[in-house]
Amino acid sequence: MNDLTPIENQGQRVLTTEQLAELYGTTPDRIADNFKKNRDKFIEGSHFFKLEGPALKDFKDKGLNSPLVGKNAKSLILYTKRGAARHSKMLGTDQAWDVFDSLEENYFNQQPKMLVPQSLPEALRLAADLAEQKDQEHSGRLIAEQQVQELKPKADYYDMILASKGLVTTTSIAKNYGVSAKRFNAILHSWGVQYKQSGSWYLYSKYQGHGYTHTVPVPYVHSDGQVDIQPSTKWTQKGHKFIYEFLKARGILPVIERETEEAK
Repeated sequence: MNDLTPIENQGQRVLTTEQLAELYGTTPDRIADNFKKNRDKFIEGSHFFKLEGPALKDFKDKGLNSPLVGKNAKSLILYTKRGAARHSKMLGTDQAWDVFDSLEENYFNQQPKMLVPQSLPEALRLAADLAEQKDQEHSGRLIAEQQVQELKPKADYYDMILASKGLVTTTSIAKNYGVSAKRFNAILHSWGVQYKQSGSWYLYSKYQGHGYTHTVPVPYVHSDGQVDIQPSTKWTQKGHKFIYEFLKARGILPVIERETEEAK
């Protein structure tokens, strides 16, 4: 990942089809096929750029970019962070999910460049700005410390949510509320969040399409030896936070916050 040469188009970090395929552990044809079959889900300028004609020539003319384009290529698709996210969801593999998390943190999120003063007045101005920033940070830190004490139960639980970058099972979340997964699913069902069909839980339409869950088919073997598929749904970090806010608004708190409330 650290060896990935960054490329940009219109001020955004982008990746080619071949780069995505190698990173996600698949083939360029698979990436291209998913793009073609789901073309309506990709918005040009937001999820991808298509370079042709002069734009493609300008891209090729940049020394580091030229090896990324086939000699006889008449067009080139470049995927933005949102486009790379789309492909990771379509592939649905652990590698694609893990690699995208790393791309989001290390590749697409560019660190601001340090400004180096070129003259004495610039250096003095920078020193004054840093001193003012330090004073503001000190005041802000005192306020933040007070807020942390006031909101510590919520912060503790949020820290636990944010610490998990991957997917979380319903069983794990249910334990945080002191109930079984069966009971927790029933609670979400009673509030109209999800419904059960053929032994699996699915979100109602109003909560779909927000990236709250990730469902993958899991093969299993019946007692008679027959192989079957059972959907396995887990909650994303975004979904975990949604559950917390949704239930808290209805007076249902995780154990850590209930204990704090009872101790007051």
